[in-house]
Amino acid sequence: EVKKCAAEDDGKEVDRTKRRTQLDRHELRADIKVIVMSATLDAGKFQKYFNDAPLLSVPGRNFPVEIFYTSEAERDYLDAAIRTVMQIHLCEPEGDILLFLTGEEEIEDACRKIRAECDKQIRQVKCGPMLVIPLYSTLPPAAQQRIFAVAPQPNKPNGLPSRKVVVSTNIAETSLTIDGIVYVIDPGFSKQKVYNPRIRVESLLVNPISKASAQQRAGRAGRTRPGKAFRLYTEKAFLKELQEQTYPEILRSNLGSVVLQLKKLGIDDLVHFDFMDPPAPETLMRALELLNYLEALDDDGNLTSVGKVMAEFPLDPQLAKMLMASPRFRCSNEILSITSMLSGKSGGVGTFDQYAMLTDHFVVILFDLSRIVPNIFVRPNNARNQADEAKVLFAHPDSDHLTLLNVYHAYKTHEKEPSWCYNNFLNERSLKSADSVRMQLKRIMERFDLNLVSNNFEDKLYYVNTRKALTSGFFMQVAHLEPTGHYLTVKDNQIVKLHPSSCLDHRPEWVLYNEFVLTTKNYIRTCTEVKAEWLIELAPTYYDLRNFPNCEGKRMLEKVVRQKAKGGDEREKSGSGRRNGKEKKRK
Repeated sequence: EVKKCAAEDDGKEVDRTKRRTQLDRHELRADIKVIVMSATLDAGKFQKYFNDAPLLSVPGRNFPVEIFYTSEAERDYLDAAIRTVMQIHLCEPEGDILLFLTGEEEIEDACRKIRAECDKQIRQVKCGPMLVIPLYSTLPPAAQQRIFAVAPQPNKPNGLPSRKVVVSTNIAETSLTIDGIVYVIDPGFSKQKVYNPRIRVESLLVNPISKASAQQRAGRAGRTRPGKAFRLYTEKAFLKELQEQTYPEILRSNLGSVVLQLKKLGIDDLVHFDFMDPPAPETLMRALELLNYLEALDDDGNLTSVGKVMAEFPLDPQLAKMLMASPRFRCSNEILSITSMLSGKSGGVGTFDQYAMLTDHFVVILFDLSRIVPNIFVRPNNARNQADEAKVLFAHPDSDHLTLLNVYHAYKTHEKEPSWCYNNFLNERSLKSADSVRMQLKRIMERFDLNLVSNNFEDKLYYVNTRKALTSGFFMQVAHLEPTGHYLTVKDNQIVKLHPSSCLDHRPEWVLYNEFVLTTKNYIRTCTEVKAEWLIELAPTYYDLRNFPNCEGKRMLEKVVRQKAKGGDEREKSGSGRRNGKEKKRK
């Protein structure tokens, strides 16, 4: 085993030496500098990968931060976090608090409980007032700006001190600095994207943070003066159980876009490609399979003419294919709008998805444009019913995608009205971002002579053709309604439900979905009703029933094929009779 490992290490070193030799052979541009900058970067790893690149360390102006650990593991970290907030408020000198939690629902729950407990203590004259502010990426911009508000004044002169509490996701780790934070509470968890290549599902799951993230969180307490960080886990857990660095995102992501870009650059040997963190072979194979079904790659793995154009779109491959197919159905303007609105599908962690890799003579940074627009709909806790009623005004009964199209059309009609988005519970910043994305994608379509056309709105096929174009890109993400009443995803056979946020007013037999969300249940989100015959017509290779798993969906598809064949035979017979009749008449 030792010899085997040593041989593998020698092989990697040979590859690196070969890469350096190739670099030396090329004439490098002296006018380009690449600076990799991060607060939590594993600097040694990057230096080694980029041929012992120089390192510059810029020290921050941090004040000392005292770290506290729990004596034993907390069974309920949310309850422990709320208790810690109140203990700080009752016992510690003035200074604001930053509490890290994992997601919107957890944050809103904590905010309610903290406010209730604080009100109780105020009535007993045990503490001063407290301003509790949530922070997560799907909040409207105005609500996010509240984190910069100052703490409230004491209830009376020289009264008990007041303070501000910000309850945030890990967006507050590095993305921004909140003045006045003196105390940080770190339960040790965050939501991270995880990809399961076997069932092609990307989901946000709660996982322990890394040591680097823990250090970054603690540093938030020492920006303006000495602070304290309360870690709700033991020191032993920090030293022995937490990973040094966050698990690289490329190892837990769908690599469809990455593989497409590599193919565009002429890199065919993906298995031996010098990734900084090599992804699992199964993940690469799934990406190749996806691109083959989308006709971006041929059966030999070579880039097709379709794939070359798809690679120019900074989007998931399915979205790029959908855009390319849209002129055929005369709905490219509509699909362009839907694609720009779908750019928030990742749930909004507030960051770009990006990957870096070194080819023979240049560094490639890949951005996924389909990740940068936050959620369109706003649903505040204190006005959920009103928000749901407002959403109904835009809802299309057969499609969440067409609902987004309706929202975009309405926004463009009213975009100069300052309060329109607010009154309709829509995220104005998201809509502006979607509009900006649309303009960029439109320029790419024009560059490749992809016609920007629309069906007449009064045409009965207006929405049908748009749904067909959607099917051209997302035919691999389809679910069938089983006799038992639940949906089963095609081929992967995962039991799923329509997400509660869906606008569909019925349960269609076939639906395509934009996201598979793993929470307490398996949900499919952003869904559109499709027809079985569309699947067979638009994706005959994928829906080749000879290679289809045995399920109710297969039987329904076989039924459609038989009906289609029967209808064709009848048309041929009737057509033959008409031709014979005409011939007799002419004679």
